[in-house]
Amino acid sequence: MTVIECIEASARRLEEAGVAFGHGTANAFDEAAWLVLWRLGLPLDDLDSVAERDVPPELAGPVAELIGQRIATRQPAAYLTREAWLQGVPFYVDERAIVPRSFIAELIADGGFDAWLGPHTRRVLDLCTGNGSLAVLAAMAWPEVDVDAADISPDALAVARINVERHQLADRIRLIESDGLARLPGPYDLIICNPPYVNARSMSALPAEYLAEPSLALAGGEDGMDFIRRLLHEAPSHLTANGVLVLEIGNEREHFEAAFPRLGAVWLETSAGIDQVLLLTRESFVS
Repeated sequence: MTVIECIEASARRLEEAGVAFGHGTANAFDEAAWLVLWRLGLPLDDLDSVAERDVPPELAGPVAELIGQRIATRQPAAYLTREAWLQGVPFYVDERAIVPRSFIAELIADGGFDAWLGPHTRRVLDLCTGNGSLAVLAAMAWPEVDVDAADISPDALAVARINVERHQLADRIRLIESDGLARLPGPYDLIICNPPYVNARSMSALPAEYLAEPSLALAGGEDGMDFIRRLLHEAPSHLTANGVLVLEIGNEREHFEAAFPRLGAVWLETSAGIDQVLLLTRESFVS
């Protein structure tokens, strides 16, 4: 059996089992490719060069077992491989932190809100940092800034520390345990935040793969806005005069606009459209 044949057979198993995707892949083939290539020790980003290789007989069984584990446990593939990628950068992840998949990552890489930044941008906060991936990407994108990476979960911060040290950024990223902004005096020139925002109805319908993640990082209350209400109340006092908040809200734009009808948000375009991430200037809070 060749590598591509193994991937195709594994994809059929995943499809037949009805597993859910969304933690780095969007379909059975991509998920199977990730798991098969990882188990075989082959590059994850160059399938074409290895597609026709034969799968060593001694590895065929372990590959099948890994696919079986994905099906039986309904854990995201990232928890099985202990690695996830954002913008081509590898990050360690395990069950202590949500699997990183924020659209803010692509905005950082593509300069999606650079127009609001400038020489004054020196202090950055990644709130609800999880495994620290956005803090690492921010430090990589803007070598002149210092980054605070905060989370209420000490377990998540332990994972974040692994990634900060892996990418040799401990001198520029400070990890802080904080319930929202409570232990973060600021002020910050930029706050990025991918908070818990899933509304109660959506939480009750989530596939098992999402329920394998810490609910603390997902559940946002009845309308998904519980954490965000407190954040937006406190944010102005934690921003500099030219500071901005970049906030991801997933599929909750309707609930956001119902909760904050007079807030002048700028909606930022991502690969998922213009409903996922918004930007607020400090002026928009106080005007």
